[in-house]
Amino acid sequence: MTEQLPTAAAYDAVAVRYAEFARNEFDALVLDRALLAAFAELVRTNGAGPVAELGCGPGRVTAHLRDLGLDVFGVDVSPVMIDLAREAYRDLRFEVGSMEALDLADDALHGVVSWYSVIHAAPQDVPAYFAEFRRVLAPGGHLLLAFFESEGGPVTAFDHQVTTAYRWPIDDLADLARAAGFAEVGRMLREPREGERHRRGHLLLRGAAEQR
Repeated sequence: MTEQLPTAAAYDAVAVRYAEFARNEFDALVLDRALLAAFAELVRTNGAGPVAELGCGPGRVTAHLRDLGLDVFGVDVSPVMIDLAREAYRDLRFEVGSMEALDLADDALHGVVSWYSVIHAAPQDVPAYFAEFRRVLAPGGHLLLAFFESEGGPVTAFDHQVTTAYRWPIDDLADLARAAGFAEVGRMLREPREGERHRRGHLLLRGAAEQR
């Protein structure tokens, strides 16, 4: 978990303000909610097993997935974020952990949501994250990624308000996911809303049905 320590410290420092800012985030995000609803329906159709939100922050996406009928828990590298999530959503399970080395058995999950949680990973480290997501997903399980999209440019670092993050070409991220054993189900690009700087990218993926 050493590589994620700077990110954890950065989010620890702003956790309370971040949680307040994000509290009602989904109220105006019609397309984002629709994509999460589609993910939830696919998971339920595939057997409704456990789902993890990896990089859950203060837990609002985890709670939203719970409201969509999923058996979901959250994992985050920031202990302060996890404390806030546990306080806000006492009926849900939240754990401190690293996305690069999850304390989960192979094939343990039916779904994984990575909602802007790989954005701080150095580009060369992203394949290892995808490999870990694939390891913990049961065959046929679904992965939903949300990220900042590069709008025709290459992978580019930018000054995220918490710590350095990266914008990705959606095709490049899809190619890395494919190399890790995922098949693309669908994608969505959303233009920046007022107050947002960058286009948002989303990939809905399915793990290969055959056993690894």
